[in-house]
Amino acid sequence: MMHGTLVRSVGALVFSALAMAGAVVQSDLRAVQGFAAQAATADQDDISGLSRLIKDCLPGGASWLAALLLPQILPVFSVVAPCHPGAALQNPVLVQPRQATSHKEWLQLFNGRDLNDWVIKFARHDLGENVNDTFRVEDGLLKVRYDKWTTFDREFGHIFYKQPFSYYLLAAEYRFAGEQLAAAGPSLAWAKRNNGLMLHSPDPKTMLKDQDFPISIEVQLLGGLSDGKPRPTANVCTPGTHIVMNGQLHTPHCTNSTSKTYDGDQWVRVEVLVHGDELIRHMIDGQTVLEYSKPQIGGGNASPTDPKVKVDGTPLTRGYIALQAETAPADFRKVELLNLEGCLDPKARNYKTYFVKSTPSTCRY
Repeated sequence: MMHGTLVRSVGALVFSALAMAGAVVQSDLRAVQGFAAQAATADQDDISGLSRLIKDCLPGGASWLAALLLPQILPVFSVVAPCHPGAALQNPVLVQPRQATSHKEWLQLFNGRDLNDWVIKFARHDLGENVNDTFRVEDGLLKVRYDKWTTFDREFGHIFYKQPFSYYLLAAEYRFAGEQLAAAGPSLAWAKRNNGLMLHSPDPKTMLKDQDFPISIEVQLLGGLSDGKPRPTANVCTPGTHIVMNGQLHTPHCTNSTSKTYDGDQWVRVEVLVHGDELIRHMIDGQTVLEYSKPQIGGGNASPTDPKVKVDGTPLTRGYIALQAETAPADFRKVELLNLEGCLDPKARNYKTYFVKSTPSTCRY
């Protein structure tokens, strides 16, 4: 009952203000005609305090109100000011409507301009050294290139985003661009058209100088070799880690997804849903191609490692995200993340309906 009364009162108010302003075309009047019709059926005694406030405090001021309403018809507003019948309202405060709580606020990890938000680590090199300008930004793309390399001594590279995450949806759009570094040799045939999204990695500062791969969960990105053989992408590999799959501890280093093969240099969008250590789901074109849980430190395929960091059995609930350089030229045109961790109080300004993990300290009122 109160909701209907408010609609009728605000409708009558807005229509009257716009009409009295003399500055609204017929199409604008039609836009609020429905509210006026509802207001006409209301009892005179059923007028809200908001209507009485405007009636008493804005004699002759409807044009002022209309000018404010024109940019966005029918905002949710309140007027905060002392008032008495017959007095002109001074300096009203309009409270704009809250943005839709379902609006997704994607964070662009790659900004399309530079690598200022990233930290680079190559095996056998110091943290921060971008060996041979391998990671670079050109034409709005984050590129992995080997045109300045003449030799290769297992100097695998990784570029880490500056902050860790725990609950999120990660999306990357990538393609392979050309042939593998010739100096890689036959022993690295597995690295042809091969890259990866490294998840839940410890701080890159903890990597030893000669460490080849970060302890992490790898969403392996593969390109087809145009030989007619299947080579799926969005697989999982586990450098220094294990996972649980189908309820059982899963220790093989790499496990294929059910995706199709992507030959050539075509763009592919991969998405990864991560809920801490509860769930990790790989998706291609919106379809789930692999799913597992309970990522944890364990096993090999990352060496050498600091024993203070590699404590087997430690759950991986959050960590850094990295892209790879494994001798295959590749491009990334988008790397974006939807944080699923935040304020779950609907009364807060920064509440989002898509959050799944509560962090009360982030709530803003």
